[in-house]
Amino acid sequence: MIRIGAHVETTGGIFNAPANARRLRARAFALFLTNPRTWNSPPLELSVIDRFWKAMEKQGYSPDHVVPHDNYLINLGNPDKEKLKKSYSAFLEEMKRCEQLGLMYLNTHPGSRLSETGEEKCLKRIAGCINRALDATNGVTILLENTAGQGSSVGYAFEHLAAIIDMTEDTSRIGICYDTCHGNAAGYDIRTKKAYEKTMKDLDTIIGLEYLKAMHFNDARSGFGSRVDRHESLGKGTIGLDPFCFLVNDPRLDEIPMILETARKSLWKKEIAMLYRFIKRAGKNKATAARKSR
Repeated sequence: MIRIGAHVETTGGIFNAPANARRLRARAFALFLTNPRTWNSPPLELSVIDRFWKAMEKQGYSPDHVVPHDNYLINLGNPDKEKLKKSYSAFLEEMKRCEQLGLMYLNTHPGSRLSETGEEKCLKRIAGCINRALDATNGVTILLENTAGQGSSVGYAFEHLAAIIDMTEDTSRIGICYDTCHGNAAGYDIRTKKAYEKTMKDLDTIIGLEYLKAMHFNDARSGFGSRVDRHESLGKGTIGLDPFCFLVNDPRLDEIPMILETARKSLWKKEIAMLYRFIKRAGKNKATAARKSR
């Protein structure tokens, strides 16, 4: 099954997220487990965990349909020891929240080297933090999100993500979340069928499609290869609609959560419905072609 969803609100409590997703007719969803722009977050209460799982069961979602996103302030590549310690501590707390909630994934941006020269040290630092966090937790898979390549961030190249995975001691608990806007900004083309297949082949060759566990569906305000991260509603930006038709009809992506983070939340329900229509339309076109060939 193709699982399309969105990054939903948690106002009032994370236990409201499943109902918010269901109202969009989503088959998957993402959420923040804490305020993404503050270092200090209260621990999860047992009553909150209980209400979250009752809501999950009521709305028909399972752990593999949910892709939590970690705190925006976290930078596991920070070369400053004290700041890295703070980031790692916050990241570990996010991992433990996922563990407490029985969720399978935690999505994270790899990090930024800031003023440090070269990227290799940064990648090693990120991998070291990941190994420590995996040792300290159980059952949670870390999803590295490809970045647009703004500033000194790493993770914009498939080789960066592959290098971190290669340095991860438990590769059964590491994966990637591919963001279409970020990929476009970083120079990975999916705008035509030929370009799409090449990018998917490169992803498989360099990283391995088995590590692709989730996707973020975003059009882009910024240009191809611009290294600028600016999300746009589907069909309103420089990527266009065709690539999303390719994605939802790719059998290799079956059961992978495809999460909208597009610019206008008010359009999410319409965008989700449109993406599901793309699947039906492709099915009808195949059936028509088969009848004509008889």
